[in-house]
Amino acid sequence: MLYAILSEDVADSLEARRQTRPAHLARLEILKEQGRLIIAGPHPAIDCNDPGNAGFTGSLVIAEFDNLEAAQQWANADPYLEAGIYARVVVKPFKKVLP
Repeated sequence: MLYAILSEDVADSLEARRQTRPAHLARLEILKEQGRLIIAGPHPAIDCNDPGNAGFTGSLVIAEFDNLEAAQQWANADPYLEAGIYARVVVKPFKKVLP
C-alpha cells in the first residue's frame, strides 16, 4: 500500500538540511531502485522552485510499504529527523486515484 510521509521543518533548518541531504537522499534512492518511490521532495518556504536562503518548510514522500508500521519505522529513521531538522512527521495511508 502507499503511504504519505508529511514532514514539517523546525525554523532555520536550511544549513542542517544542506549538511544532512546526502544521507537523506541515499535512503530515497533505495526506495526508487526498489520501485517503491512514487514522489518525494521539499516544500519551498516561498513560492519558487529555488527558494535560496528562504529554505524549506518540510517534505513530502509518497512510497509503497508493506503496512503503516513499516512506513512509520522508515520515517522515524530519516536522517533529517535524527538531525533535528523535522519538528513533526505524520505518516498516513494514501490511495492514488489520478493520474
